[in-house]
Amino acid sequence: MTNSWEILGGDILGDTGFQTGVLHIDEGKISNDPAKNMLPYNAEDAWILPGIVDLHGDGFETIVEPRPGVHFPFELAYREADRQMISNGITTGFHALTISWEPGLRDISVSRALWSALHSISGSLDCDARFNLRWETFALDHVDEVIGWLSAQSGDILSINDHTTANHGLSEDSAKLKRMAARMGLSPAEAQSKVAEVWARREEVPAATDDICARAAKLGRTAMSHDDATPQDRQIGRIRNLTVSEFPTTLEAAQEARAAGEQVIMGAPNALRGHSHNGALCATQAIKRGLCTILASDYYYPAQFYAAFRLADEGVLPLDEAWALVSTNPAAAVGLTDRGTLSAGKRADLLVVDKETRKIKTVFVEGRRVLDRS
Repeated sequence: MTNSWEILGGDILGDTGFQTGVLHIDEGKISNDPAKNMLPYNAEDAWILPGIVDLHGDGFETIVEPRPGVHFPFELAYREADRQMISNGITTGFHALTISWEPGLRDISVSRALWSALHSISGSLDCDARFNLRWETFALDHVDEVIGWLSAQSGDILSINDHTTANHGLSEDSAKLKRMAARMGLSPAEAQSKVAEVWARREEVPAATDDICARAAKLGRTAMSHDDATPQDRQIGRIRNLTVSEFPTTLEAAQEARAAGEQVIMGAPNALRGHSHNGALCATQAIKRGLCTILASDYYYPAQFYAAFRLADEGVLPLDEAWALVSTNPAAAVGLTDRGTLSAGKRADLLVVDKETRKIKTVFVEGRRVLDRS
């Protein structure tokens, strides 16, 4: 399969906006010059856009377990996620793998198997698949294991999550506790008891969090804070070398991050729908205020692609700036300097999108045509 192409006739999203011209791909990289043995590709009446970089996608969980207690083989689930990601323009994707104290879908034995399964087949997938390791701060017994995984795979990143503090007071009748119980394979009363058991170790959490953050920083891995609710949350994260704010829940937390020049990730489903599903900060309003720099697929793989176009259609941002939220900015946030734009020397990860239908006609990953709907 060739990875050298001459893409003709489309509007190319470059460093200074859209330009009509010719895009050369030489052995999987963007080139200023024609390459030998190039194949032509007619992109007339289409946009040529950098591939989407997704820093937080947990849609694979519903492919692994589409109903509570119904599991499918992990390698099959990753291959299906790969097809969905590529068909929605995601060429680099970080699967959000939870490392938790929970039994059930997020049991540590399941996380171990998911980690191993992806790395055993990643070379055969079309999307450049990696992990966003979502360490729950009460998963106190798994710090060394997470650091071991980060050491083994230089492309993975870390996210610091604390859902236990918010959940420890939930009643048996709470809809949220019932959802957790179903995921854990427990009754609501059993789930409530398990949360209380874990909550009893709360005095150990700060030291463990300091430890994992310091060790991740020593490895040079990008680490992010999750669900910052206050400026103080972001300030503490900054001290811990958490350089990105992932899904801040309030305007004040996002303002604190942006005032320090830090990247802020919000959910593309939020931006696509026009509001948060759980009453948190609205992504569209945050984008208008310059407080959101990255959109992630979160739980719905199509969201990044369609959110960028919604922002452009509604005049929130020009398309080139909206597209940076799903390509240039996420790549830069985690140090992926080889992708995110269509500059010479970068990986040829790109989409060809029909202007009239908004249909993704073709996806190239490192110059390989991995999807063709022409």
